[in-house]
Amino acid sequence: MNKTIKIYIVFLVLLLVGIVYIDVTRPKPINWTPTYDIKDKIPFGLYVFNEEAPALFGQKVNRITETAYQYFEPKYDYDSLVNTYTIRGTILSVSDQYMIDDESTQELLYFAQHGNKIFISSKSFPQKLMDSLKFSYSSKFMGRDTIFTSLANPHLGKKKYDISVGAGNSYFEKIDTLNTTVLGYHENTKEKLVDFIKVPYGKGEFYLHTQPVVFTNYHLLKDNHSEYAAKVLSYADGEVFWLLKNQSGEIVSGSPMRYILSQPALKAAWYIFLLGMIVFFIFNAKRKQRIVPIIKPLENTTVDFTKTIGNLYFQEGNHDNIIEKKIIYFLEKIRNDYLLDTTVLDENFEKKLQQKSGKKIEDIQKVVYLINQRRKSYHQSIESDLIALNTAIEKILAKEKNSQET
Repeated sequence: MNKTIKIYIVFLVLLLVGIVYIDVTRPKPINWTPTYDIKDKIPFGLYVFNEEAPALFGQKVNRITETAYQYFEPKYDYDSLVNTYTIRGTILSVSDQYMIDDESTQELLYFAQHGNKIFISSKSFPQKLMDSLKFSYSSKFMGRDTIFTSLANPHLGKKKYDISVGAGNSYFEKIDTLNTTVLGYHENTKEKLVDFIKVPYGKGEFYLHTQPVVFTNYHLLKDNHSEYAAKVLSYADGEVFWLLKNQSGEIVSGSPMRYILSQPALKAAWYIFLLGMIVFFIFNAKRKQRIVPIIKPLENTTVDFTKTIGNLYFQEGNHDNIIEKKIIYFLEKIRNDYLLDTTVLDENFEKKLQQKSGKKIEDIQKVVYLINQRRKSYHQSIESDLIALNTAIEKILAKEKNSQET
């Protein structure tokens, strides 16, 4: 391991130690997300409400993790003459936004119609509920003034509770004044808006509340706000069925990494591990990579070799040797290309070569004449003889090449 790699490793270790130290010692930021989850201890979670629910209602609370339709529809007795539910009591729903599906909403209407109570605290309501109960809601920003909530029933006291932190803007804009009872308000120094009503439906009743924030951890632990929550819930009676499915609005991931990523410490460890693996691969690959040598392709030395041999013969002045090789090359080509016998170069040979090659008879006769003269001659050839024979052969070969290209 070279010195550079050691320096990188030491730097990486110090960096990871520094990150861990900073993460452990820094103050954890407060999460103000309104999750309305019974497991969350953050300000707008429902952990305290979940723990204190039996005390607030004065009895055991049934926590329903199914939809209202799945839970209550099987409880309806179709066989009896009365045709009613086998259970009675109050259905409770506390959420930032209304998250109950349409089938379950219809089931809530059926349950109330048979003499039960429905308590819903939410900042929004579905059109189906508004049409059935003849009300509408709207939102109005109340500025930076302190927002108070209070109850309309004088028997429950006339105290006002400061809910400025997290207060919603929803209020009941229109209600059926002949049948609907106003139970509470939220207000500032300028206006007062209805946020809690009771609407009869069939033999039962709906209690609708637009400030679910009063049931969160922050307000149940602040001053005497738990008193207000208890007064609001005092309208519930009988067995309590608290709907929990989808009430937080949280979309739970199906990933196998969900738990690790949901825990800050495990999440940090996972990302540090991934970062470390990336750094390891980068430096490990760099250390083991070898320089790839450049291999030059083999050169074609045939032409150079031929030129060298030719120059050697030419410089030595051995014209006879060159002439012989030229003749051998020419006759070999005639045999290969035209399948002619070159043993006897006579008039018959000339005619056959002319017929097969299409060359001029004069050019063929000249080449044959020069070759035969060479074979009959006993004196040493001179440079002019070589040039004449080479010119005649090259002329035929050149013509042969042009004929093939055509």
